Amino acid sequence: MKKNKFLLIFIILSVAFAACQKNFLDRTPKTSISDGDYWRTANDLRLYVNNFYNGLPSYIKSYFTSGIYSLDDYEGTDNMVNRDYSRFLNGESTLPSSGGGWSSGDWGSIRSVNYFLGKYQNATGDQAAINKYLGEALYFKAYYYYDKLKRFGDLPWVSKALTPTDSTELYSPRLSRSVIADSIIAILDKAIELLPSKGAAGYEDFRIYKEVAALFQSRIALYEGTWEKYHAGTPYGVSGSNGVKYLNKAVSAAQIVINSGKFGLDNIGAPKGYFNLFNQISYSASKEVMFWRQYNADDGNVTFIARYMVVGGGRGITRNLVESYLCTDGKPISVSPLYQGDETLVKVATNRDPRLSQTVQINDGNHYLSDTSRFWHPAWEGANEDKDYTGYQNCKGLNTDSRQQEIGKGTQGLIFYRYAEALLNLIEAKAELGTATQADVDATINLLRSRVGMPGLNIAAISTDPNWDFPELSPLINEIRRERRVELAIEGYRHDDIWRWAAAGKLIKGWKPKGAKRSQFMNFLKDWSNPGKGNYNDIVSGLYPVDDNDYIFPYKSNVVGNSGFNFKTDRDYLSPLPTNQLILNPNLKQNPGW
Repeated sequence: MKKNKFLLIFIILSVAFAACQKNFLDRTPKTSISDGDYWRTANDLRLYVNNFYNGLPSYIKSYFTSGIYSLDDYEGTDNMVNRDYSRFLNGESTLPSSGGGWSSGDWGSIRSVNYFLGKYQNATGDQAAINKYLGEALYFKAYYYYDKLKRFGDLPWVSKALTPTDSTELYSPRLSRSVIADSIIAILDKAIELLPSKGAAGYEDFRIYKEVAALFQSRIALYEGTWEKYHAGTPYGVSGSNGVKYLNKAVSAAQIVINSGKFGLDNIGAPKGYFNLFNQISYSASKEVMFWRQYNADDGNVTFIARYMVVGGGRGITRNLVESYLCTDGKPISVSPLYQGDETLVKVATNRDPRLSQTVQINDGNHYLSDTSRFWHPAWEGANEDKDYTGYQNCKGLNTDSRQQEIGKGTQGLIFYRYAEALLNLIEAKAELGTATQADVDATINLLRSRVGMPGLNIAAISTDPNWDFPELSPLINEIRRERRVELAIEGYRHDDIWRWAAAGKLIKGWKPKGAKRSQFMNFLKDWSNPGKGNYNDIVSGLYPVDDNDYIFPYKSNVVGNSGFNFKTDRDYLSPLPTNQLILNPNLKQNPGW
């Protein structure tokens, strides 16, 4: 019977549903055994839900990536770039004839959850366990739908596993993104109600639990609330909505996490405490990392994160991000007397927020590539996909144990959710609502700053920064956005933040990415013990073109170097639907600008 159960799961999950062809969202799972032989116990539900966890990000044996620490480049942001400019950011995306995120496989995960939701009630036995696996399934439906909401905006809402006779649903129009967001939040409300809390009866390691679902709900609500607020009056907005109800939900969901009393920040006051948060093999004892993926070399479940990061990872942190970090007096570099300039990496990091030197490699004698090698210059040699391209080489997430950098040996944990996000979601939502107080700041941002020894933010005495990204907004919102950028840098949040703030026109369009000053790297000896072996000048000058002020300008010789990114603000905030779907279902409408 156990063998048959696994066979049934495989067959059910192998059945995809296509977008608007005659089989769009409509294929009936074909099984060789009766459903009645399967949907009987809570364990049957558990086995089915296990498959959804495979949909979470993983970097098993993934070449040329540093895991989540390369997402700020891969997704397209102003935090990180690679050797080749982003065609997406430059407005070069094209209209697909098929696929494009709207194919059968792209909708298959949602259909698989709906199939579960139509069958779970057949199970009998331990009701608490049944409820838990139902809660997990609801979380994953929200997870899959949120990804599509961010990508396409308006969507069809499918509440069951459709059949070929469900013609009304198969050819229905897209619903407003606010209706979809409401539906996602509603099923997460139910998931939060059903799931056990961390450490409570029924809680299991490496499975979704109540507070994780609540943090995810706060993320979604903050996204939609700020999207509707800042895209209001544009083709991307929602008529009659200012996002307030979602911002309130972001607050209440984040408070579920915070008020549980189960979480806190790790490594408070510890030397390199922020750096060491992101390179651990296990987070089982962490107060801050709420949900994570474990790797194990014994069964081939490994990553190459450290291997690629130590040689540069084929990407570099931007000057734009580096200049966001405050000085140790709590003031921005534009006004602080403590700022030492940027002629060298050491000067850049001197008197700055310690998170800077725990995110960027600095040749100060205290930064390491591995347990046998100090960092003394960015990665210049090796394959092009490995080199650093801005002079600001990332070290966030780097495990310096040389064994972790061997092929087949990388086992550092992959972080999905950490408590710091709950603090940042709460304070941003309250600031957007106009209800944030100094007490709120002390309980959120100032906890994060205190961890690394930075002075707290006093909302009555915020230093004016002439270089604020958003001078039209309040000083408090500018500083909250700065704090979010710094605390979550290189973890894959920045793209979504820029999009929901409708800020690509300000931050991306016309932007020419720059890096560190090149002259500091000239005349570096290849071998300090033998000057006769020469220096790296030819490599450095070839790898790093510069602007008129000596800043590394990786895209100097291409279209981005000429005019900056040509992001199309009237089109590129949402992806297009493929043309074949518009033909097959006349009720579907294309996204703006496409």
